[in-house]
Amino acid sequence: MRVAPITDDPWRILAGRGPLVSAAVHDGHAARPAVLREFHLDSQQRLREEDPCTARWATVAPTQVVGCRSRFEFDLNRPREKAVYLTPDDAWGLQVWKETLPQETFAESLSLYDRFYEEVGTLFDRLLVENRRLVVCDIHSYNHRRGGPQAAPDDPALNPEVNLGTGTMDRSRWTPVVDAFLGTMACGEWQGRTLDVRENVKFRGGHFADWLHRRYPESVCVLSIEFKKIYMDEWTGDVDEHAVEALGAALNAAAASAVNALELL
Repeated sequence: MRVAPITDDPWRILAGRGPLVSAAVHDGHAARPAVLREFHLDSQQRLREEDPCTARWATVAPTQVVGCRSRFEFDLNRPREKAVYLTPDDAWGLQVWKETLPQETFAESLSLYDRFYEEVGTLFDRLLVENRRLVVCDIHSYNHRRGGPQAAPDDPALNPEVNLGTGTMDRSRWTPVVDAFLGTMACGEWQGRTLDVRENVKFRGGHFADWLHRRYPESVCVLSIEFKKIYMDEWTGDVDEHAVEALGAALNAAAASAVNALELL
C-alpha cells in the first residue's frame, strides 16, 4: 500500500516562478488525531478514494499546491457546505464516521478549509503580479474497478485513461491552451500505444477549478486532469512505478505545450 508522506502540515505550497502551476489537493492521507479517532473507515478504505502519487506528478510545475490531509478530513475540491462528508451520500455510499462528528471537530475542519483558500488566493494574487496569465494542472485520479478487486473494469467507453475537465471555464477563451494540452497528451505513450484522452467524459472539474475560474476568469486557465488508476491496484494500493513515470512524462509534455499556447494568447 502506497500512501502520501506523513506531515503535520495540512497542505504544502511551493511558490515558484513562471506561468505554470500544479495542484494535487487529494494526494494526502493523514488526518489530525481528533479526526482519526472518529473514523469508521480504516486506512485502506480511505486510501481507495484518495489520489495517490498525484503529488509526484505535481512536480511538473515550479509552483505547487499539494494537499497533505485526507479528503475524508476535509475535501478541498468541494464547495464549503460539502467539504466535510457527513452522510454516506457524501462519500460514495461509505459510512465515514463511527457516530455523528463532534461539532468542534467539524468546525476545525472547516476552519482549515477556509485558511487553505485564503492562502491560495494570496498565492495567485502574487503570481498574477508577475504573469499576465496562468495555466494550472489540477491533478487527480479516479477508480475504475468499483465492482471489486476481481470484477471487470468499468466500461472503457465511459472511463478514459485521461479525462480533461474543462466544465468550469470559459472554454472559448482558453481553446488554444486546452487543445494544445489535449493534443500532446493524446500522443503520450502507454504500453505500446497512445493514451486514451478525452474531455469532460467522466468529470468536468471540481470546486478548486471553479473557484479559481470565478475569481480570475480572464487570467487563470485550470486544466482538471483525472488519471484513471491504471498506474496502481486501487484495491491493494500497490503502485506500478513504471506506469507512474510514463504518465508523468506524458503530463510534462502536455503541460509544456499548454504553456507555449498560453504565451501566444
